[in-house]
Amino acid sequence: QVQLQESGPGLVKPSQTLSLTCTVSGGSITTTYYTWSWIRQPPGKGLEWMGGIDSDGSTSYSPSLKSRTSISRDTSKNQFSLQLSSVTPEDTAVYYCVRDPGSYYGYDYWGQGTQVTVSS
Repeated sequence: QVQLQESGPGLVKPSQTLSLTCTVSGGSITTTYYTWSWIRQPPGKGLEWMGGIDSDGSTSYSPSLKSRTSISRDTSKNQFSLQLSSVTPEDTAVYYCVRDPGSYYGYDYWGQGTQVTVSS
């Protein structure tokens, strides 16, 4: 089965860049049909879609985060990554990488999530 695993620092200082990597096993990020995405959940709030990258490398971003967000991939490692610049404490959240099959029913595979705290 497909598995996704987030990795990266759990603590980031304000104004710095948050960087996370999602390692995918059991499926290729270059396979057509799927979008590989990042979502997050701040404490006490709902899930927020941040953006994603398609199998051909094209990206899409949430309008509210577009100016600060970059999603890229390393196909040789079957990984895709998130960079969120100029972070503030409001960016503190559990961050998830997910696979989006383009279904009405939503994401079919999730990483376990990783806590990222923005604090000095």
